[in-house]
Amino acid sequence: MTIRPKSADAIEKMRAAGRVVAEVLQRLRALCRPGVATAELDAEAVRLLRGCGARSLFLGQPHPRGGRPYPGNICVSINEELVHGIPGPRVIAEGDIVSVDVGVEKDGWCGDAARTFAVGPVPVRVAELLAASADALEVVRREARAGILWSAVAGRIQALVEGRGFSVVREYVGHGIGQQMWEPPRVPNYVGDDMARDDFLLAEGMTMAVEPMVNMGRRHVREKEDGWTVVTADGKPCAHFEDTFVIRREGAEPLTRQAPEGAQVSPERG
Repeated sequence: MTIRPKSADAIEKMRAAGRVVAEVLQRLRALCRPGVATAELDAEAVRLLRGCGARSLFLGQPHPRGGRPYPGNICVSINEELVHGIPGPRVIAEGDIVSVDVGVEKDGWCGDAARTFAVGPVPVRVAELLAASADALEVVRREARAGILWSAVAGRIQALVEGRGFSVVREYVGHGIGQQMWEPPRVPNYVGDDMARDDFLLAEGMTMAVEPMVNMGRRHVREKEDGWTVVTADGKPCAHFEDTFVIRREGAEPLTRQAPEGAQVSPERG
């Protein structure tokens, strides 16, 4: 199954949702300071989403194996936590790296993005981990163009990450996105034995959430006792970067980055 291309009108609505995501991430980056509890990030995200006429895509999501629904509005994962960290009383400390994942629905269309922020100085190798993960998204922006197979892009992501001495997580991948947060197909960040199943041809107007997840050590992960938070199996740091993209002839356009000067999202009045 492949991704259904979106109309120009649908893409503009996704762009509006994506700008809300970008605004929330920008604000939460400023809040990622020592002494701030992750629940405070969640509360600020709720305030911003309500002001922009949007809602969280994560709150209440059913657990894939029948556990409790996801209880947060955003995901906040720290250090060795990769994804799905639940906001709560944990306090951010100097030297932490904090991954924030934000998914929203606005006017019937979705946007989904994540960033990993360094809180104060971090070791050089940790900074390199974040840079490699961010650079993987730039590979998508440059290389994911109409007319090529996704496997060509995934292979370049994997080569960049592994070429810098890190590993690509395989249990969690990107996805199509549109009026639903998760739409088929899977969008992996590596080329594995299952690529024959996952591969697809990119076409103008396809929209997808691409999310490289990169580990400092080995690629293996496990789920914590809370039923949601995913951590590295070896306890080493990891990073998670994600954008929602629309495929164009010349490359992939990110829809979840800050708007140009003068075009920022403003809270709705009413």
